[in-house]
Amino acid sequence: MVKLTRPLLRAAAAAGLVLAIGTPSAFAAMTATTVTDLNIRTGPGPQYPTVGLAARGSTAIIDGCIEGSKWCRIDVGGVRGWVYAQYLTTDLGGSAVVVQERRSDLAIPAVTYEAQPNDPVIVSSGDELIGPVEQIDPIVPPDNVRTYITSNPGETIYLDGEVVVGAELPQTVTVQRVPDYSYDYVSINGQPVLVEPATRRIVYVYR
Repeated sequence: MVKLTRPLLRAAAAAGLVLAIGTPSAFAAMTATTVTDLNIRTGPGPQYPTVGLAARGSTAIIDGCIEGSKWCRIDVGGVRGWVYAQYLTTDLGGSAVVVQERRSDLAIPAVTYEAQPNDPVIVSSGDELIGPVEQIDPIVPPDNVRTYITSNPGETIYLDGEVVVGAELPQTVTVQRVPDYSYDYVSINGQPVLVEPATRRIVYVYR
């Protein structure tokens, strides 16, 4: 399942023209599965806009991955863009493996991304979102929490990774309190998230 609006669909088509460079023609299409709700972005990094959201369990076709990077180019239901490979799994010898951890064994080709003049530029902390995403069930926060966060957004922190439920925030990230509520919040890669104080794991992502 991919959620798109009409303007985003046009952006995805435009991105596809840019992304078409670099895939070896001999490479047989490889399918993968998203292990969590995963943003599809116009470029290989958390600073790039999203063109869609691949719901958990979506089937993706992998074009290739950038050498020395954790970003891969995929197609999900006709929507083409970049995702964080740590949250893709595929079959290898009858077992499901994480794409990022077994890229050499999977023989995924290297692709390139040609930066565009208007590409966003960020200064990343170099940290990554870590931790298995399958161990935490998302919560359903009350509406007044969203209202409070919208009124007190705070500074956005950019990390080298993708925002998903279950990911653990590095200790370097400062979170903020929500009055009379059990969870903290912070904006990561442009998305507000709720964080469990004891574990520093993301329990909810505002999209």
